Amino acid sequence: MRARILCLCAVFLLATGAARAQQPDQDPIGQSFFAPELVIQHQEAIGLSAEQKEYLKTEIRQAQLKFTELQWKLQDEMEKLVTLVKQPRVDEQQVLAQLERLLAAEREIKRAQVTLLVRIKNKLTPEQQGKLLEIRSKPGSK
Repeated sequence: MRARILCLCAVFLLATGAARAQQPDQDPIGQSFFAPELVIQHQEAIGLSAEQKEYLKTEIRQAQLKFTELQWKLQDEMEKLVTLVKQPRVDEQQVLAQLERLLAAEREIKRAQVTLLVRIKNKLTPEQQGKLLEIRSKPGSK
């Protein structure tokens, strides 16, 4: 049983690492959005208005605060799971309940990330989005 749970944790950690390592070219959802860094880096080229800049600054600041809070929560939940699985006798129900809390924290992070990306995209005009797609498609600009 203990080996099974440790194996489950290892698979979980590998899967989340693999998902994060995925390239944007292989991510059909990610291709539809624009990273905050890309927008900031090319704000002049795409002609961001003062109102758009202020909106994006506010949204990015709020998201950064939320990400920091959520990262702490995720780390806390991970530490609790590690403590549980290191016991000589592992309580399956406790581990699975803790795993659910860990997965919920990870889900919150992903939801916050997508929320920010949606807000950024929705604030850009179709022309600005087109310019960013063009910029992003050039070699060496990803």
